[in-house]
Amino acid sequence: MELGWACSHSVWLCFLWCLLKKLLRCDLLLTPRLLLHVGLVVLLQAVSHSFLPLPLSAALTGTACWLVLGGAARLQRLPAAGKAVFVTGCDSGFGKETASYLDSLGLKVYASVLDINSPGAQELRQNCSSQLTLLEMDLMKPEDIQKTLNFIKAQTERTGLWGLVNNAGFNDVVADADLIPLHNFRACMEVNFFGALELTKGLLSLLRASQGRIVTVSSPAGHMPFPCLAAYGTSKAALSLLMETFRSELKSWGVKVSIIYPGYFKTGSTCDPEFWKGKKHQLLAALPPDLLEDYGEEYIEEINKEFVIFMKMAVEDVSPVVNSITEGLLSPQPLAKYYPGRGLWPMYFTHHYLPNTVRDFLLRTFFIKPKLPKALQLKQSNTPHAD
Repeated sequence: MELGWACSHSVWLCFLWCLLKKLLRCDLLLTPRLLLHVGLVVLLQAVSHSFLPLPLSAALTGTACWLVLGGAARLQRLPAAGKAVFVTGCDSGFGKETASYLDSLGLKVYASVLDINSPGAQELRQNCSSQLTLLEMDLMKPEDIQKTLNFIKAQTERTGLWGLVNNAGFNDVVADADLIPLHNFRACMEVNFFGALELTKGLLSLLRASQGRIVTVSSPAGHMPFPCLAAYGTSKAALSLLMETFRSELKSWGVKVSIIYPGYFKTGSTCDPEFWKGKKHQLLAALPPDLLEDYGEEYIEEINKEFVIFMKMAVEDVSPVVNSITEGLLSPQPLAKYYPGRGLWPMYFTHHYLPNTVRDFLLRTFFIKPKLPKALQLKQSNTPHAD
């Protein structure tokens, strides 16, 4: 009896895990038909448990689950040939892999890089077809943006522009908001928000004409108060709201807008401990003496240390993000939001449905939990304790 129940529960756990995995990786459509089939499997299990031996009931339920998974509607993609897309931030990470994959599907890819001679640019040049065009663009330079917009418009005037992928992102400081200089906030906003805004607005006439797609890579830090990511998170929050607004306003034009909220993946120099070590020294040198005295150099060192430890958990396989971007561009009915990466759904559930104290505790437990600033440590040590 116990063995039969164990088999039955194992079948359901396996089925639900496979179903959830396929849904999260965008391999299945969550259709009414799929829900109906799952409901019928539940009914089948209840009936079979009443009239059949448990091992036979478990086998029958398992077969039904297998048929549901095998026959569920898979996401279909629109034809790729002849479609032109513009992808930003292709020196490394998501952008480079996305540009390469879209090129392999037969799309005409325009890929922007910070340095036309960077290793990532050279890799794209060597591995991709002659259809891929590399463009050098720094989103902090208005003249670069305008030059790129003019080029894209001239190249796609006849063929049309199907998609824009706002992937380029920037962050160069990890510290409390109180410690982050204003110019770091401005730099994040310039690239992550205003750069994407200017490109999107500049290409909207082409995207409206083609009833195309806008896919934007945001961040969970734009949804939740990740410790020590205020500059980056604030810019991504503004970007996410902007794209939500575009999604609503462009619906009548036939333009579909998707936002990607990836988990923590290994991308470019931002996963290099030496990069963050250099940024830490820059921050220490830029802080006003009184502020540095209040927090203490040891506090900033601890933040950097914990962030470097957290980076070791970054996932190297960026294909879930590339797949989500591709679905946003080529799915007949793309999702408004994609969440590729592990651990995101529990985080969002906690953020939306549990008290803020629980969310803050989890973020500090699994991300960064620095010691108290120097001034607060001294205050605590000088506070008299009751006997």
